Amino acid sequence: MPRTALVVVDMLNPFQHQDAEQLQRSVEPVVPRLAELIGRARHRDDVDLIYVNDNYGDFTATRDDLVARALKGARPDLVEPVAPPADCAFLPKVRHSAFYGTSLEYVLRQRDVRTVLLTGQVTEQCILYSALDAYIRDFSIMVPPDCVAAIHDDLGRAALRMMERNMSAAIVPSRECLAQRSLPARSHAR
Repeated sequence: MPRTALVVVDMLNPFQHQDAEQLQRSVEPVVPRLAELIGRARHRDDVDLIYVNDNYGDFTATRDDLVARALKGARPDLVEPVAPPADCAFLPKVRHSAFYGTSLEYVLRQRDVRTVLLTGQVTEQCILYSALDAYIRDFSIMVPPDCVAAIHDDLGRAALRMMERNMSAAIVPSRECLAQRSLPARSHAR
């Protein structure tokens, strides 16, 4: 049976970078909804939970190191509710896309995942580029707008429109994301 993967992108953020304050404001309302979605996914046999997080240039950093760094950062309250459980896949990344330089595609194929449910930050950067990479790898894509955070609201909205129009992504509220087992095969027609 085809599976869905809930991919949580870059939520282990210490918020010690340019635009951090602006991003924090966008992340605040996302955290409770994302935590709830993660909780629902963990109770489903047909959903894989996968975290992909920037290693911030530290190629020796482990999952525990990245969690600890984020929890010691400026906003641990935005990290703790969505910190990765010990029993889920965790992949460090070095660039914007969750696929670039990671084993994400391999993991998804090994688990017979057909639908990638993208969540996290930043909508107009890492989420957009990850959606494009999922699309060109022929995965169906879902993005809940209430579980992604943008630095610039207008660019975040534009990125969601691009994902929907150009990548056939289903842009659906988080409460509807796991209502069906998987999206039907995507249409290449525009």
